[in-house]
Amino acid sequence: MSANLKLTHAIKFVDDMSRAVKFYRDTLGLPLKFESPGWSEFATGDVTLALHPASEKNAAGTVELGFSVDDMPKFHEAMSAKGVQFPMPPTKQEWRGTLARLIDSEGAHCMVSAP
Repeated sequence: MSANLKLTHAIKFVDDMSRAVKFYRDTLGLPLKFESPGWSEFATGDVTLALHPASEKNAAGTVELGFSVDDMPKFHEAMSAKGVQFPMPPTKQEWRGTLARLIDSEGAHCMVSAP
């Protein structure tokens, strides 16, 4: 794998954050790590289940995979050379290092972050 790529998040887009948190926490019994109107996370082992409000771009019920890499420039260069499209190239974020979005073979967007 290029630049030590690891799956870190499965992001579920939801219409109602409170209802979704209640379902995953109270019905399924997942331990809640963090809850807010814009982002909530559950402790699910090596991969975090995260909830994010749905939008016109991300309909309720859709899922986005989130990966991490230890070397974003190396990863971006290697994937670009293989023809992977990045609608959002690596961009420094105030809240979490560098973030990029790529499009997979099925047209789904995937998030990639680096420290």
